[in-house]
Amino acid sequence: MKQAKVSMQSYDTVRKTTTNIISGFFQLLTLNLALVSLADTGTAGWPDFLGPTRNSKSQEKIDITPWGKTGPPVIWHKKIGTSYGAPTVANGRLFIFARHRDMARLTCMESDTGTELWRFEYPTDYEDMYGYNNGPRCCPVVDEDRVYIFGADGMLHCVSVSDGESLWEVDTMAQFHVVQNFFGVASAPAVEGELLIVQIGGSPPGSPKDIWGANGRPDPNASGIVAFNKYTGEVVYQIADELASYASPIFTTIDDRRWGFAFLRGGLVGFEPQTGEIDFHYPWRHPKIESVNASSPVVADDFVFISESYGIGSSVLKVHPGGYEVVWKDRASRRSKAMELHWNTAIHHEGYLYACSGQRPNGAELRCVELKTGKVTWSQRVDERASLLWVNDYFIYLGEYGRLMLLKCTPEKLEVISQVVPKDENGSPLVKYPAWAAPVLADGYLYIRGKDRLICFDLRSNTE
Repeated sequence: MKQAKVSMQSYDTVRKTTTNIISGFFQLLTLNLALVSLADTGTAGWPDFLGPTRNSKSQEKIDITPWGKTGPPVIWHKKIGTSYGAPTVANGRLFIFARHRDMARLTCMESDTGTELWRFEYPTDYEDMYGYNNGPRCCPVVDEDRVYIFGADGMLHCVSVSDGESLWEVDTMAQFHVVQNFFGVASAPAVEGELLIVQIGGSPPGSPKDIWGANGRPDPNASGIVAFNKYTGEVVYQIADELASYASPIFTTIDDRRWGFAFLRGGLVGFEPQTGEIDFHYPWRHPKIESVNASSPVVADDFVFISESYGIGSSVLKVHPGGYEVVWKDRASRRSKAMELHWNTAIHHEGYLYACSGQRPNGAELRCVELKTGKVTWSQRVDERASLLWVNDYFIYLGEYGRLMLLKCTPEKLEVISQVVPKDENGSPLVKYPAWAAPVLADGYLYIRGKDRLICFDLRSNTE
């Protein structure tokens, strides 16, 4: 009887060990499948606003060499509709969202040829209050087999990556009673787990039609940030008594906790993205009606940088659950600010921020700023607003007038490696003003959009 008991214990031990081995095997298999899935969904591509991690940094291994007089080889270019949004790329497919007459159109193309595969469109009558173009401001956001678009008119759509079939839609203007802002909707939505998190910024029913009618101060209705079920479009939660800005939300992990940061019209909100619990609200906005928060937050460890260009400049916070400490901030009374970002977002690299500072083209400067102190280590006047993309310790610069530069930037100095204004076969500039969409790098191709054209440059010859 005793022997039988020992045998049973041995059996249980063997069974538990075997179960653990099998469980471990399936966990490893699941991890491998997840890694394959990440590769298949275009993680090495550019499926989101400012890239896979929303920080304008590419992890592609490109052996950078100086460009010739004409710049990188042009693979293809084509006329596109009206928009300010950049393309996104995943799994060999490129997605571009633009206005074509009275239709807002999402076009899916082969990324290496520009050949159209399908299109999805819907009618729109959006008119910009300041006379800027009437096309979308947001890039498409690709997540697995779905792509999300958010129009200047507040129409939020989810469509199938494979064929453009509509999966769901939400008229956010109508549902949340959004008072039209100066430049419409311009904050790209973000996928976080099962959620699609969007800046909405609605007001109570019966509010004025636009921001001028509300004297610049529409009443909020606790919908500054709205989380939708990404599969169905159902509202999961809505938070923040704030209006929407033109900056896009950022998500990251700090000390094993997920964080969301949304630079809304009145300031920065830090929150827990799955529950919507708000940790803090940091006021940061110039009081003038026309002021704009349009540069996305930049996160480095537990430091968060925000910036605007209408008079108060920049600030860095050190965040913790439930609150923050102000590390430094520009003083509104001082004429000189560390950084004043209009619509471009700074790139953080090894403790320093690199970006183009200035509200207007005249006097705009490329700058390097120490993250933890706000010290400007160098500044170079470029007289145009510009976006940057980091790859393999180099920066690719896109100026709003179509100038491309290859830069080597360190905290000590700026070095221009190559500079070119790409032109077509007739000698006309390929990239026309306003080139306000940030550059995109995917699978060795550099994608640039100007006023009415999308250009694909080939960097693959130097790709490992």
